Amino acid sequence: MAQEAAAQTLKIGELARRTGKTNRTLHFYEELGLLVPTKRTKGGFRLYSEQAVLRIKWIERLQELGFSLQEISGFLGDLKSEDTGPASMDRLREFYAAKVYETRAAMKRLAALEHDLQQSLMYLDGCRSCDPITHRSVCGDCNEAQHVGVAVPEMVAAVHDLN
Repeated sequence: MAQEAAAQTLKIGELARRTGKTNRTLHFYEELGLLVPTKRTKGGFRLYSEQAVLRIKWIERLQELGFSLQEISGFLGDLKSEDTGPASMDRLREFYAAKVYETRAAMKRLAALEHDLQQSLMYLDGCRSCDPITHRSVCGDCNEAQHVGVAVPEMVAAVHDLN
């Protein structure tokens, strides 16, 4: 029975290896209240459950969304302050719904940026036919056949006046 309990827990080094984090990072997570050892050995070693691996992945995902560790800690504190499971899950649901909205908005902005970059690259492909010694000052009024009648993409036009 004692061996089963030991098999279900991870020492901090094993948790670090499984999550790609350092021991110091995991200690810091503990200081912030983001991670709590399941128990400690008689020797004082921290032991973590498998749930700790999920928690660390969750922290990483929230950081990918732009949250600081302090913000994540505050959010966890808010969840813990709810008296009932349904109330804390409602708060989590609201949080995730807001993040879905923000993520979709960010994806739209990135798609627009990708489009602008692609248009700029297509335009710039036409610049390869220019004489290599052409001074950059003529780029703003390009008369190359590939560019006649073609609008200069904003991301290219913005750099024409380089003084």
